[in-house]
Amino acid sequence: MKERADEQRLFTRSGAFRDDATVDLLEARQQEFLDEVAAVFEREQCLRKVGRDGCMVHREHPVHDAQVTGITLSKEQHRRAGDRAREQGVDDRAAFKLADYREIDEQFDRIVSVGMFEHVGAASFGTFFEAIKQNLAPRGIAVVHSIGRMEPPGGRDPWIDKYIFPDGYVPALSETLAAIERSGLWVTDIEILRLHYAETLRHWYERFQERRAAAHALYDERFCRMWEYYLAACEMMFRNGTLMVFQVQLAKERDAVPLTRDYLYSDPRKGHPHWADEALNERVESETVPLRVGECV
Repeated sequence: MKERADEQRLFTRSGAFRDDATVDLLEARQQEFLDEVAAVFEREQCLRKVGRDGCMVHREHPVHDAQVTGITLSKEQHRRAGDRAREQGVDDRAAFKLADYREIDEQFDRIVSVGMFEHVGAASFGTFFEAIKQNLAPRGIAVVHSIGRMEPPGGRDPWIDKYIFPDGYVPALSETLAAIERSGLWVTDIEILRLHYAETLRHWYERFQERRAAAHALYDERFCRMWEYYLAACEMMFRNGTLMVFQVQLAKERDAVPLTRDYLYSDPRKGHPHWADEALNERVESETVPLRVGECV
């Protein structure tokens, strides 16, 4: 249904917003920014953990010909991701596996998890970060992007749990960082996106209204009202409640990423960004090897 309501999208998450930006532009900017946070450069192998909403491998400008492996538990998502890769002519660089993240046993230079951590559950936080550590190359970088709460750990919303995200859990940053600390990974950067997802949800609500008749024909009035309630209520939780989005950058080594954040705000299609620390820049350049990136969403 989401694909019908928003036809060219397999993946959307909160991004950096301008007042006049469209949801398509925002989606593209968010994908680019995640690549910048993960410092994805040429010839890298990436593991992308693909979550419930789709796959972010597909984009107009693939990053530096990185080799990407996407994993998902959804048969439909797996099929659609493969179809889109073939349609866009990137199937030689993007492969998709129908697999549990705990089954992966190979080394990746970059690991990106978007929209998946909310479905892991607090009891499995340790397993999740141990899996990242196990599959991350020695000088690799990982990014975990997740909806979170700005308050201590709590429970689940019964309505959302029953109708929208069964067994989903919104993590607190405190319990997330505790699990990371136990894994032995370095936290090399944290960013909190406060109102960004509120704007994403507003765009989704408006687009749904434009296609409401088609959704009604596909399902029924009850479904449409539930979907409207979900989008509106969640927007308010991000705008006035306790929800936010966090993205945590992780590494095995403390100097795996630059000393400053300059590289986050460059154009990733122009090659390696300007890094303020020239000595570290030279070291990374000298160590450039064919890389592998993976993503879990």
